[in-house]
Amino acid sequence: MSLAYAHSDGLPTLAARLDAQLRHAHPRTVLEQAIGVVGDKLALVSSFGAEAAVLLHLVSRVKPDMPVLFLDTGMLFGQTLDYRRQLAAKLGLTNVRDLRPAHHDLAISDPEAKLWQTDTDACCEIRKVIPLDKALAEFDGWITGRKRFHGGDRLSLPVVEQSNHQIKFNPLANWAKTDLDSYMAQHEVPAHPLVAQGFPSIGCWPCTKPVEAGQDVRAGRWEDSEKTECGIHVARAPGMVANVGGDI
Repeated sequence: MSLAYAHSDGLPTLAARLDAQLRHAHPRTVLEQAIGVVGDKLALVSSFGAEAAVLLHLVSRVKPDMPVLFLDTGMLFGQTLDYRRQLAAKLGLTNVRDLRPAHHDLAISDPEAKLWQTDTDACCEIRKVIPLDKALAEFDGWITGRKRFHGGDRLSLPVVEQSNHQIKFNPLANWAKTDLDSYMAQHEVPAHPLVAQGFPSIGCWPCTKPVEAGQDVRAGRWEDSEKTECGIHVARAPGMVANVGGDI
């Protein structure tokens, strides 16, 4: 069933109704309902990061040919790229799509790959937000791996929400770290190799650091900065693209 029919008033109502129904549902139930509502116009966006294996495993059990959108920013850890290949093969995920920044955008705004040193928002815009916006244009809904225990703006994260002209599902919103660990142990899902080195959240290598025991899960992301999100989960008007050469 396509969501293309849903106008600006209908989509928020649908998202609110589904969120009420699925607020306490198991992640697999959320996935199955998402597929039932959106059908083949549904994608999973995954970083293949520290906690990504849980949702990837669930998707492999429910719909292994679901499109999995992976943002290869050009600045990922080598361990992440290896993990992406190995885990996708192990789980039998047959439709993982590597999204990369446009050569034109890099040539104009980040020719020396040093933009992260002066403007992390603009760097994320070029390497993550714009490639994902383009890829998601063919879908009516998408799935994320966000959880409330990560804190910040995620503390009030719904299970289902409207995202511009699409519907977004957050199946793991209710799960704690102990739930994730138990699932991975039960299903013998391999962890990202950097987790054992003190990285509970993993992004690009210039902006990701290990954290001390007791620190917030995302404390190592954009360290010593007020930045907490890369921008892909920030709502924007349809068709709006930030000025990657200036303030965002």
